[in-house]
Parts: sequence; C-alpha cells; structure tokens
Amino acid sequence: MKKIFQKVLVTCTAISLTVGALSSLAGEKIDQSLALDNATHVNIENLRGEVTITGWDQDKVMVVGELDDDAKGLMFEKNGSTINIKVKMPRRMNSGRNQEGSVLDIKIPQQLKLSFNGVSTDVNVSNLTQSADIRTVSGNISANALATRIELNTVSGDIHCKNLSGDISLSAVSGDINDRRSQGTLKISAVSGSLSSDTKANEVFANTVSGEIDLTLSKTDELSVSTVSGDVDARLALNEDGRLKMSSVSGDIDMHFTNEVQASFRLKSNASGDLVNKLTEDEVIKAKYGPSSKLYFETGNGNAAVKGSTVSGRIKISG
Repeated sequence: MKKIFQKVLVTCTAISLTVGALSSLAGEKIDQSLALDNATHVNIENLRGEVTITGWDQDKVMVVGELDDDAKGLMFEKNGSTINIKVKMPRRMNSGRNQEGSVLDIKIPQQLKLSFNGVSTDVNVSNLTQSADIRTVSGNISANALATRIELNTVSGDIHCKNLSGDISLSAVSGDINDRRSQGTLKISAVSGSLSSDTKANEVFANTVSGEIDLTLSKTDELSVSTVSGDVDARLALNEDGRLKMSSVSGDIDMHFTNEVQASFRLKSNASGDLVNKLTEDEVIKAKYGPSSKLYFETGNGNAAVKGSTVSGRIKISG
C-alpha cells in the first residue's frame, strides 16, 4: 500500500510540475481599457503575432488577448493627445520557444487616427472614419470600411481590402494586393507582386515592375498605369475630359473601354513593340526607318486624352 501511495505521489508531482512548466511558458493574458479623455491618435507597435483593430462607438480603448511568450509586458498609456500601445520585447529572444507571437484584439473609437507598426504581424483593421497608417514587414494586412486617409504597406505580405474611401495608398514589394469596392483616389503599387482592383475610385495610379495588374474601373477621371515586364489587363469608362496614361517596357497592356469613349489617342511603340487597334478602323503607322510605330486618332469630340508608350511590349485598345 505504501509503494502504491508513493507511485501516486510521484505521478501527481510530475503532473503538477508539467502544468507549472506550461503555465510559465504561456503568454501573459491581457484585459485592459483606457478612457479616451480627448485623445485623437492611437499608436500601436507589435513585433510578431496577429492584431485585430476595430473601431467602435465607445469613448475608451480596450485591449484583450495574450502576449508573446517572450514579451516583457504591455505598455498602454496616454501621452498628451496620443494613446500608445506597445508589446515590449527583449533585444534577444529565445528562438526555441513558440514563435506565434502576441494575439491581441483592440477596440478603439472610430474617429481616432491610427498608426500601426509591426514586423511579422498580421493585421486586421476595420471600421475607422479618420485615418489609418498600417506598416508591417512580412505580415498580411486585411482592411475593411476605412475612410479619409488610408496607407497600407507591407514588404512580403499580402494586402486584402474592401470598402475603403478617401485618399488610399496600397503598397507591397513581393506581396499581392487585392482591392474591392474602393472609392476616391487610389494609388496601388508593387515590385514583383500582382495587383487586382475592382474600384469606383475616379483617380487611379497603378504600377509594378514584374507583377501583373488587373483593373476594373467605373467612371474614371484619371488612370495612370505602368509596368516594366508585367502585363496589364484593364477595363474602364473614361469620363469626358478624362486622362489615361500607360507605359510598359517588355510587358503587354490590354485596355478595354466600356463606354463610348471620346478622346484623342496618341500611342507609340519602339524597338520591337506592337500597337493593336480594336476600337476603330484607324491603322498603325510604321516608321520609314527603324522598328518604331505610332497610332494617332480621335473619337467623338476628342476631349479626353489617351497616351501610351511601349518599348518591346504590346499595347492593345478595344471597346
């Protein structure tokens, strides 16, 4: 009986030590709030993990979640008109531990101006009415229902956004960008990533180096699109007095007009570039000397302006 008791005691002690060890490894649980008290900005910093930021109608900021296992704590304080939220991390981190990072759910008043900085943090942000500046390195960004001034930037992560309005800037290096139902002014760029946008923005500026561009636009005042070796496929209704500018080096551009466009067309190609006109019966004029060519013509009153150039790619226009 004594031996049985000793075995039970040893087993219970081992279980207790194991639970204690797991408990010490688990990240600190967070459930804190801070009154708005006339603050106008909120700055958030998190090295790694996942952060969800949602605008709400209460006059306080609330942080709920679990900190990174290596975190030294959470800074959550108000300094003047700014509320600062920062997961404090050591300079050197234990690479052998769980690398999932902090998982935080942050609620902020809708009217606050937001600034976020992270490294390998995925960010989900929604329902803000003033401005949002989101920057991460290898994390993904998901955004919905942001207004006024929006800047989303990642290096190797992807950006997925919808229902943005105002002055919008979306940027990635090797990540892809997918935009839906945006309005206002849209600037969208990548290096090797692909760009896709179905937008109601009246001014659109899109450029890549080697990535693909796919655009669906409605009533457009201005479109500027450029690529080096990527391809462009765009559909738009160009407004009267609208402006369209397109350029490529070795990439192809297919531009499809969904309205009865009334514009002056000035298209040029150099080197082994090619111009294709599926919009009117006007023909491409080849240079007498050299491989260049041009396509000049007008439709309707010619008030809008369409300009394009390519070096060794192709520009195709159609309606």
